[in-house]
Amino acid sequence: MLGVCVGSYGDGSRKFGTEFMGARTSSFADFLTSYAPELLPGQRPREARPGGGATVSVPHRTGQPALELEHGTTIVAAKFADGVVLAGDRRATMGSMISKRDVEKVFRSDEFSAVGISGVWSTSVDMVRLFQVELEHYEKMEGRPLSLAGKANRLATLIRGNLGAAMQGLVVVPVFAGYDEDEGTGRIFSYDVAGGPSEERQFYSIGSGSIFARGSLKKLYTSGMARHEAILACVQALYDAADEDSATGGPDLPRQLFPIVTTVTADGFSRVTTEDAAEFARTVVEGRMTAPDGPTAPLG
Repeated sequence: MLGVCVGSYGDGSRKFGTEFMGARTSSFADFLTSYAPELLPGQRPREARPGGGATVSVPHRTGQPALELEHGTTIVAAKFADGVVLAGDRRATMGSMISKRDVEKVFRSDEFSAVGISGVWSTSVDMVRLFQVELEHYEKMEGRPLSLAGKANRLATLIRGNLGAAMQGLVVVPVFAGYDEDEGTGRIFSYDVAGGPSEERQFYSIGSGSIFARGSLKKLYTSGMARHEAILACVQALYDAADEDSATGGPDLPRQLFPIVTTVTADGFSRVTTEDAAEFARTVVEGRMTAPDGPTAPLG
């Protein structure tokens, strides 16, 4: 992304262009809007006019069949005593087909936050990359990081900027989670397709399997859970989602593919190791051998 602001010396080395050095905004997205809007997620590609000159947006042609694009689901988030867990399955689909079995849908956005994505894969990844640069750019320009709520609002702006593309089927709906250093707690923010952020108090899920994952978390979640309990509950929820939703992938033991699990606490962002994620997944799978529908919640 920073390549739009970089020029070259004669010897092949690189420098920041004058457009970047003259920017007076702490928002990298705003800078791109004025300098290279076609590089923003969801913008239509540009093509050269005949005979050279300025570029123009490629118009949308009505009547064309929709492209089969890769989609990613499902993401779950849950608060625990020391922070928040954000986890996702590994499957991407293209129509009714499984296009990839090992995609990553949960990303570090900065030291104290993470974002999980569902929707059109390529557009989602572009938005996450821009969001990462946006947070880093703000901190460099202002000399301090955004508050967690400020980060959630910045992500909302990016989602809102993708609304035109979403209306044509390029939908991106993330979930944002992090540790609020001011409040000393983990927080979860959900969004609609227009970018409106809402804070979720305990847990949340997005994607095609979200309704099943959320039902599972309703059954398993308790306030003040320990880290390992919250992780296990999230992996159980992803398993339940995969059990009911064909677009969500469960633990793939033969291929050694397990959910991506991350936590954010006062110590910062951390990704659960593959070995530990495998152990959680095996615990869930072994339990389902005797109880296929998973653990039940006590009544009363």
